Amino acid sequence: MLDVPTVRLTSLAHGGGCGCKLAPSVLQDLLAGQAQGGPFERLLVGTETGDDAAVWDLDGGTAIIATTDFFMPMVDDPDHFGRIAATNAISDIYAMGGTPLMALAILGMPLGKVDIATVRAILGGGAAICAEAGIPVAGGHSIDCPEPVYGLAVIGSAPRGRIRRNSTARPGDALILTKALGVGVYSAAFKKEALGQAAYDEMLASVTKLNRVGTQLAQDEAVHAITDVTGFGILGHGLEMARGSGATLRLSRAALPVLSEAESLVQQGFVTGASHRNWASYGHEVDLPEGAAEWQRHLLTDPQTSGGLLVACAPEAADRLLAAIHAAGYAAAARIGTVEAGPGRVVVEG
Repeated sequence: MLDVPTVRLTSLAHGGGCGCKLAPSVLQDLLAGQAQGGPFERLLVGTETGDDAAVWDLDGGTAIIATTDFFMPMVDDPDHFGRIAATNAISDIYAMGGTPLMALAILGMPLGKVDIATVRAILGGGAAICAEAGIPVAGGHSIDCPEPVYGLAVIGSAPRGRIRRNSTARPGDALILTKALGVGVYSAAFKKEALGQAAYDEMLASVTKLNRVGTQLAQDEAVHAITDVTGFGILGHGLEMARGSGATLRLSRAALPVLSEAESLVQQGFVTGASHRNWASYGHEVDLPEGAAEWQRHLLTDPQTSGGLLVACAPEAADRLLAAIHAAGYAAAARIGTVEAGPGRVVVEG
């Protein structure tokens, strides 16, 4: 039985959302020396570039996309937690240019601390987002776990020619970001009960908005590379694109979209531990503007839960694509920089 008093979900977890991810440097160490695909010639995308999902060539024309993502709660409302986690997990399929087909639930709950109604609401929230994406939750697995954990394994597909990787940006490309930054800042404020209702609603609207525009973008030959921005922040995921593409990403700090209260809250000290870990992992590969304040850096390393898509596209198509992204309902989307020939680094301008 799980018939126990309801408690704040966030009080049961040491972290929340994509801020739970291992630091980039730790993940690199864990994967070092691992086989990159071995004799599996049909494995089109594996672990080699830290891409968003694995891709398997099914028959020379159709590619199967597989991913998994799960984390601890960043909010207390169980339905919201389920919706956020599901939206975040499905995003990896869209980031590869695919269409999701089905999902499997991943559930870990501390028995005796979380009641049945709460668990049902988490599962229900996730199922609701899956229904919005047009896919079933076809099964799953659950365990007794010290902290609440929920997420999905998701299977999708795409024509092989429409797969978009994070490692195929080209010098001269324009960069577009489809959602505002600052989710980690908001979640830090929420955990300390310092986030107002309007800001909470703003965050929830962003993190439960499916990145389905990725499927649309992948149909356009002017779109060269896509990745979603999650736990490593815009700098970390931009750096993965830069390294994989063998190019330098130049970002305009002033052009980056941010949630309406993110700058104010981060200046008050609402920062996640993941933001510090992110900078410690990859700061040596990033050039910041001279005199940049620490709070400005934290917005760049802020872990995004269910963040937007970072898109590299032909510069002459950028305005057209941005207009299409806006028309698809991503009001915060903006051109944020360029790709240029150079080492795999990220350069931030004021």
